[in-house]
Amino acid sequence: MASISLYVHVPFCVSRCGYCDFNTYTASELGGGVNQESFHEILNQEVAFAARTLDQPTVSTIFFGGGTPTLLGAAALNNILEFIGHQFSISDTVEVTTEANPDSVDAKMFAELKAGGFNRISIGMQSASSKVLQVLQRTHTPGASEKAARLAREAGFEHVNMDLIYGTPGETDADVRASVTAAIESGVDHISAYSLIVEDGTALARQVQSGDLPAPDEDLSADRFEIIDQMLEDAGMQWYEISNWALPGGQGQHNQSYWNGSDWWGIGPGAHSHLSGTRWWNHKHPSTYARALENGSPQAGQEVLTIEQRHVEMVMLGLRTRKGVDIGLLSDAEQKRCSALAARGALDSGALALGFARVSDHGRLLADLTVRELLA
Repeated sequence: MASISLYVHVPFCVSRCGYCDFNTYTASELGGGVNQESFHEILNQEVAFAARTLDQPTVSTIFFGGGTPTLLGAAALNNILEFIGHQFSISDTVEVTTEANPDSVDAKMFAELKAGGFNRISIGMQSASSKVLQVLQRTHTPGASEKAARLAREAGFEHVNMDLIYGTPGETDADVRASVTAAIESGVDHISAYSLIVEDGTALARQVQSGDLPAPDEDLSADRFEIIDQMLEDAGMQWYEISNWALPGGQGQHNQSYWNGSDWWGIGPGAHSHLSGTRWWNHKHPSTYARALENGSPQAGQEVLTIEQRHVEMVMLGLRTRKGVDIGLLSDAEQKRCSALAARGALDSGALALGFARVSDHGRLLADLTVRELLA
C-alpha cells in the first residue's frame, strides 16, 4: 500500500444543532466509561491498532472531524497528531485539517495547532444571518466565523475553509449574498456550500413535520446555488467538486481521497473506512466503541464491495468533480448514454471530446439524475 488518508472522528458537541444527524454527543448523552478530557487516549489506541493492521503506508492527509474536534483542546489534538507521526510514515506534503466551530477557538489555540503540525482549518460558519443561525440552532453569533478565519490566517494558516449552508426556511437571496460576501472577505481560500437537507430524527425534521417550519424549497435552493457559484467565480474561486470551490492551490486534498476511491482509515466512534474495496465501520456510541477497542477491535461490521458497486461509486463520485470520469472506464452502453446526455446539455461536450464525462455547469444542479441515467 503506497498511501492512505486518516480521518479522526471527535464525537463531542456543546449542543446539538437542529439539522444535524451526525454521530455526536453532548456531555449529558455520553453515559459512563468515557469522558472528553481523556478521549484522545482512546483514539490513540485505534491509531496504534490501524498501524499494526496496515502494511506501513505513508499518510497523505489527516482530517479531524466531528462533532467539534477543537473541544478537545489544542494539547489533545496535537497529542493525537504526534502519536500518528510515531506510528506511521508521514508524507512531506501531508495536509492536516481540523474542523472548528467559531466559538470553540481563539488566537492562542490556532497558534498552538499551527505549532503542533496542523496546516488547514475548516470553520463551520453556515450563515451570516442571525435568523438563519437561529433556525439552524447554531450557538455562534454573526461575525464570529469571520473573526475566527482572520485569527487562523494571522496564526499562519495558509489554507482556511468556510462551510456554508443554503436553503434554510426563511432565508432570502440577500441572506445568501451577505453570507458569501462575509466568507470571501474573511480571507479564506476555500468555501464549501451545502444545500440544507432535513434528516429524519432531527429537531429540524420535527419542526417541519409539525408545520412550525416549511420544508426547504428545491427550486429556491437551486437559485441560491447559482447565486453562490457566480459570486465565488467572480471572486476567483473555481468549483472542483459540486459543493466545493477554491482559489488556485486551495483545493482540499483529504476529501479528494474519498471522491477518487482511494484508501482511508476512519478512527473514532462510528467512523467508516475503505481499503481495496472493503468497507467497514466502528461502533457508534463512544462507550461501546471504547469497550470494543479494549477487547481487540472497534469494528461493528464490514462489507466487501462488488465490482458493480465499485463501478457505481466511481461514476457517482467522479461525476461530482470537475475532472469527471474517464470514459475509458465506462461500458460501451454508458459511453453511448454520455453522448445523449451531452447533446441535451447535462454533460460538458468539450470535456467529453477530451475523453471525460463531466457534468456541465448547468448540469451540476441535476447531477444525481445524470448519474442515474448514465448508469441505467
